[in-house]
Amino acid sequence: MTDKIKHRWSIGNNYLAGITAGDWWKLLRDNRFAVDPTYWHRAAVISIMSVFNSLQHRREKRRWHDAIERTKISESPLFILGHWRSGTTHLHNLIAQDTKQFAYANTYQVVSPHTFLTTENFNAKVFAGLIPDKRPMDNMALGFTTPQEDEFGPALLTGKSLYFGMSFPRHSQNYDQYLTFHDAPRADVEEWKVGLLWFLKKLTLKYNQRLVLKSPPHTARIRILLELFPDAKFIHIHRNPYDVYQSFCHFHDTAVWYTYLQRPDLKAIPDQILHRYTELYDAFFDDLPLLPAGHFHEIRYEDLERDPVAQLRDAYTALGLADFESFQPQLEKYVTSLSTYRKNSFNKLSDVDRERVAQHWRRSFNKWDYAI
Repeated sequence: MTDKIKHRWSIGNNYLAGITAGDWWKLLRDNRFAVDPTYWHRAAVISIMSVFNSLQHRREKRRWHDAIERTKISESPLFILGHWRSGTTHLHNLIAQDTKQFAYANTYQVVSPHTFLTTENFNAKVFAGLIPDKRPMDNMALGFTTPQEDEFGPALLTGKSLYFGMSFPRHSQNYDQYLTFHDAPRADVEEWKVGLLWFLKKLTLKYNQRLVLKSPPHTARIRILLELFPDAKFIHIHRNPYDVYQSFCHFHDTAVWYTYLQRPDLKAIPDQILHRYTELYDAFFDDLPLLPAGHFHEIRYEDLERDPVAQLRDAYTALGLADFESFQPQLEKYVTSLSTYRKNSFNKLSDVDRERVAQHWRRSFNKWDYAI
């Protein structure tokens, strides 16, 4: 990683674009208004947008509140779990092709959770240019209509997410508790659950279909998700830890630069990555025994990359998901469309970094049979 300030003048591709004025003021106050001068212009744009978001939120609340309140989620969601850069997006995109059975949260909806029922049809077209057509960390397709991780929705609805630590890296420790919620007050857990449920009810009202959801932090929250959806089913994807580490370092050196409101301590990021992975999988393995047979399936990223159709067929069978045969032609068509995609390639990890990763993440190497 370098000390150069990347994307300094960018005002797009930022999840805070959908925050309301009151929540934005609270977020600033919680962080002592410590926006670095380097990013004052970014904060100014967020401030302006927050006012419009608040106005649209009032409009949406008047029009849709009662309908959302009455909405029932008749089928528990299918949750895709896995650490960042483990292939969760690829798996999400594959299952999202099953449009007869599943709906998903898209990019516009997760960054506009207060207003998307009212504003999406217009704003997703007018402001499409604010986000790139490819993700900055891996060149996968990106747009307002593409599947996106749902973490941002409840984050903006409740203020409870470790992702706010990306914007305020000097205060990231204030948000770390929201990865697992183990150390968070129970009131915060309940508030987050209400926010997630409200967001999913809005999606259900819009689509009236079962939801397939992807959010890496959910990997550490199986216990909480089961409190909301006792019958939920989960697919976990894992990847060679060395590749995860390199790819996550690259993520911090590309995509996260669009969200900063404070200059980051780049030297601290590798240790943060090592610690967060361990914390996430400590919670995951603690909660895994709570899942009964037929409600959990695990996929190896390398196998999904080699034969996605066969891997999804196995997942549908293991989880009792219906109609794979009718879904298969659309899946194969989508897989064919990816034939020209090339994933990132990185230089070989140094011996020092390899040893550190092996030391901190040894359980994953052993559990999933990756060579150290």
